[in-house]
Amino acid sequence: MEALQTRQLVIDIPGRANGSPLDLTVEAGQTWGVLGPNGAGKTTLLHTLAGLRPPRQGEVRLGERSLSALRRRIVAQRLGLVFQDRQDGFPATVLETALIGRHPWLSPWQMEGGDDLALAEQALEALDVAHLSDRLVNTLSGGERQRVAIATILTQNPDIWLLDEPTNHLDLHHQVAVLRLLEDQAKSGKVVFMCLHDLNLAARWCDHLLLLFPNGEACWGPAEQMLMPSVLERLYNQKLITVEADGAPVFVPVRS
Repeated sequence: MEALQTRQLVIDIPGRANGSPLDLTVEAGQTWGVLGPNGAGKTTLLHTLAGLRPPRQGEVRLGERSLSALRRRIVAQRLGLVFQDRQDGFPATVLETALIGRHPWLSPWQMEGGDDLALAEQALEALDVAHLSDRLVNTLSGGERQRVAIATILTQNPDIWLLDEPTNHLDLHHQVAVLRLLEDQAKSGKVVFMCLHDLNLAARWCDHLLLLFPNGEACWGPAEQMLMPSVLERLYNQKLITVEADGAPVFVPVRS
């Protein structure tokens, strides 16, 4: 089932000419990784898919409807976004922050109920931050804040997860835990669409990849077709050595 589509989409990056139009079809249950060097437009793409930035041309569609035609509350019910960087607008506890994920599902001025609280508590437990429920978010470490942000989207329970560097600030154990959680979301029929800097995490956890080049060129498809050393070396302007470990390719930069 088609969950997210782009039709002749060109993201708007100031000072850069039009790049390759994106005609993506993302289906329920798929996990997409977006790869590219700094400045290639990964974050801009996510913000465009979420409706936070207008495209230069083309459109984004959720299911059979154009994103621009949908009410923001409906979009928020269907689509969740984890930002790469975030600012705390006002002091809030970890639990209060997770409960923000329920706001798209509540009527104006409606307070969260017991079911909403249970969802938030379960999400915090899943992200190993339940013990921090009463802490103010602005007192947490970067990794703890990242896990709270992901717990907030888990509380929201959207059909489409857009994540900008979801493993940012996380130690190795929590990187794997978060990626397993996202894998479970995809297996349950959700869409996971995430920007990653770690090529090896993308190779291990994504079934589809979108490669964004600095000049605006793009290519996409099943991961096994995209993980070609010659293509990746051109993408990152870096020579790579490829080995296999645990049934997956591992890419190591050449030192010299």
